[in-house]
Amino acid sequence: MPDRTATAQATEPPALPRTRAAATQRSRRKLHGGFIAASILVAVSVLFVVLTRMKPAYDAYGWMVWGRQTLHWNLDTNGAPSWKPLTFMFTLPYALVMSAQTWLWSVTSVIGALAGALFGGRIAYRLTGPAPNRPYAPIVAAAFAGLGVLGIADYWHQILIANSDPMVVAICLAAIDFHLSRRYRLAFVMVLLASFGRPEAWPFALGYAIWAWLRVPGMRMFAVAGVVSIPLVWFGVSALTSNSWLRPGDLALDSVNVIHGNKFIGVTRRLLGLYEPPMQIAAGLAIAFAVVIRDKVWLTLAAFAFAWLAIEIAFALHGWSAVTRYLFEAEAVLVVLAGAGLGRVLAAGSPTSVAARLGGVAIAAILIGSLIPTAIERTRGAHSEIAKRRQAAVQINRLQDVIKQLGGPARIRGCGQPVTTVAWQSILAWEVELNVGNVGFRPGRSIDKGNPIVLFKPHMGGWQVRPIHTLPANRVACSSMRTDTAFG
Repeated sequence: MPDRTATAQATEPPALPRTRAAATQRSRRKLHGGFIAASILVAVSVLFVVLTRMKPAYDAYGWMVWGRQTLHWNLDTNGAPSWKPLTFMFTLPYALVMSAQTWLWSVTSVIGALAGALFGGRIAYRLTGPAPNRPYAPIVAAAFAGLGVLGIADYWHQILIANSDPMVVAICLAAIDFHLSRRYRLAFVMVLLASFGRPEAWPFALGYAIWAWLRVPGMRMFAVAGVVSIPLVWFGVSALTSNSWLRPGDLALDSVNVIHGNKFIGVTRRLLGLYEPPMQIAAGLAIAFAVVIRDKVWLTLAAFAFAWLAIEIAFALHGWSAVTRYLFEAEAVLVVLAGAGLGRVLAAGSPTSVAARLGGVAIAAILIGSLIPTAIERTRGAHSEIAKRRQAAVQINRLQDVIKQLGGPARIRGCGQPVTTVAWQSILAWEVELNVGNVGFRPGRSIDKGNPIVLFKPHMGGWQVRPIHTLPANRVACSSMRTDTAFG
């Protein structure tokens, strides 16, 4: 009789192909899961923009002007907002469909903002570690961190005005997540994108490039090219489109939000003000825990947050504003550490110890309960912001309608320089197809100069349009410019 054992062994596939097949299957599952998560994220973001009827604000309209004016070979970055390559990467292609540019950027900014919660949750889940006896621990940590990122003070305001700061938060957290997943090239791409969005990220890009040079030889040329690209896109474009290659920094020096007094204390207070004490205490305890157990990953993340704070302090000492939204990235990392610390508390103790289980749940309940008032306040604040953006949308729509009624951008420009208040300067620039710097933003000064202008004065949710100092040859043609929209 044949040896059945030998026959079975002969028909079994080698172990290596089986391992490769399993790895391939796992990769496919991850890819499929990532695709589903991305699809849900996009769908939720589109629904959010549609339901809230949100409209961008000053900075975002300025970025859209960049995209459109570049297509006309007429980009001028001398006016505010200061040059920022990250947003230009989106608003330039979106300008090809100008009628949808505003909507496309709004959806993009919301996708970026909400992605921060996903990446923050993934990091907290990973840092909590395996908890087979208490599988809820990493899930609670992920939920706490994800919602915590969305709960940072002023976060929803920035989302609803389509600002880029929440997007940069998501990019930074994505860089951390990809690095922890050993996807170093993707992590470096994220660091570069963050560097295109905020100058605070430049030292981190350089540091990661040095690390990659030493630890991942295959990335050396990529790392060098990435670091070189940062000054090229920041200063090169400014040199070509403004009076100075340092124009972005010059504009930032004029901010009304500059800190007066001690910069160290002022910037630190702004960071601490992004969350109520329970969250900051939880983050501090998580860092203390990391020091005790000497966890390099946790300590590195804490160092990232404090380094970002130090860079912002240096910027404040230079005279830049260091507004709170520039500290979102540092606060988001602290929130993630707080979430991971909560997960470790829930997972700690003997698997059979009822006291340890109840103790962890009690601590979690106290922390979460102490943040419920904050959650209620943030929810009310978001609701109030939605109402404000809907009102702004009505006023922007009325501006669009009156410009059409008056004969379009070219006819308005023919009667004089468009002028409005500073808050509406970039919006009017986008509507009348001019660079932001070519639209007046000091009505009184523009009137005193005596040059022909068309004043767009915001009034009670509508607009009063007045031609002023019209040239004699244009008075008849431009007399119809004097009009009012609906108000209220």
